[in-house]
Amino acid sequence: MDYTPHTDEEIQQMLQTIGVRSFDELVSAIPPEVRCRSFQIPEGLSEQEVLTLCEELVQPNRSLHEFASFLGFGSYHHVIPTVVDTLAARGEWLTPYTPYQAEASQGTLQMIYEFQTLICELMGMEVANASLYDGASALAEAATMSLRAHARPRLLIAQTVHPHYRQVMSTYLSGFPCVVQEIPSTNGVVDLEALAKALNDDVAAVILQQPNVFGCLEPMGEAFELAHRVGALCVADVYPISLGALKPPGSCGADIAVAEGRCLGSPVAYGGPGLGLLTTTQALLRRIPGRLAGCTVDRLGQRSFTLTLQTREQHIRREKATSNVCTNEGWLCLRATIFLSVLGPQGLRELAALNAQKAHALWRRLQELGFMKPAFDQPFFNEFTMRCLNDHTIEEINRKLLKQGLIGGLALRPWYPHLPDAAVWCATEMISTSDIDRLLDALKSL
Repeated sequence: MDYTPHTDEEIQQMLQTIGVRSFDELVSAIPPEVRCRSFQIPEGLSEQEVLTLCEELVQPNRSLHEFASFLGFGSYHHVIPTVVDTLAARGEWLTPYTPYQAEASQGTLQMIYEFQTLICELMGMEVANASLYDGASALAEAATMSLRAHARPRLLIAQTVHPHYRQVMSTYLSGFPCVVQEIPSTNGVVDLEALAKALNDDVAAVILQQPNVFGCLEPMGEAFELAHRVGALCVADVYPISLGALKPPGSCGADIAVAEGRCLGSPVAYGGPGLGLLTTTQALLRRIPGRLAGCTVDRLGQRSFTLTLQTREQHIRREKATSNVCTNEGWLCLRATIFLSVLGPQGLRELAALNAQKAHALWRRLQELGFMKPAFDQPFFNEFTMRCLNDHTIEEINRKLLKQGLIGGLALRPWYPHLPDAAVWCATEMISTSDIDRLLDALKSL
């Protein structure tokens, strides 16, 4: 491969080809204050001098170890047991990539097999793949999987599904001959009456999120029962930590269940990388994207592992492939496997209970202020929507909170204009009572 630097003339020609006159015009959509500027590193520095300079450059950054975060909306600050970092940092795990010569990668295959087993148990489903890129792409893959399985042209998705997930799904489906219909909400959850009216025998699948984007718990069992009456598939997008307290999607009638699995032992890390979880039933086994690792015996009768199903485009050509996903999040799968193994069922239940307790304590305390009011009368897990009834916007409040080491709730106005004064607040097990006290004191000062 040629790594020869391009000349100025070649760069200018490339810019003209894509319809811009200069590099500055190309990046004009990025606000000037966040563009990367030259670091102006002097030449001839020693290793230690470069390290010292880098430490100075990152010094202005702040982390969730310094700030108390009440921000959720898809990325959640959860505990990571030390053993996760310790085991995941072993050299054996840091170098392997996709096992193209699969049977030579017994350790990697065993890890994937254990991961699939744990995710099936967590979701209450029968089959799990080796993971996808993130929760949004997992939902999009579930949508395409439903269309292929049923050969029906319509998908129904609740407006209470995360807007980013809906955007990614729309991008995936842009080349499909299908119609995506959004079902409105009432009092923070899917409108069952509107769903029932929209259902008929041309619907491939109904897609819901649990808990939904507002933090409310959807009537998933009732909605999926309606979908199954017309033969539609049911897709559930769930929050893995909540499954320590809530019914798993398999018990609610889901045919496909997906999730963002980063909360299982991996940090928020600026919102990525993600870990897409996708599970389904035996009936849809051969529709699943990606690949499956299986357990068998070799010719000597010894336990061994192998790739039992590979449905990606590198193995099956063009439209016969179920997906164009070429890899999986192997290292994050490992971290999730260690995390779930360490916690076990009882640990996950205790973690979920702690999240619910912290969030409900925050929910009660915010109402003491007098200008915070719940937007919906619905049960929730560790996230909820509050309306701010004073003269300050959510953005103004958050700017003031940030100066005091507090990250406030997320304003919903950009995605839900009919909720201009509403924000989603979250409290995980990482929020202490003193953090809530500090938040209340800061809000009272307004």
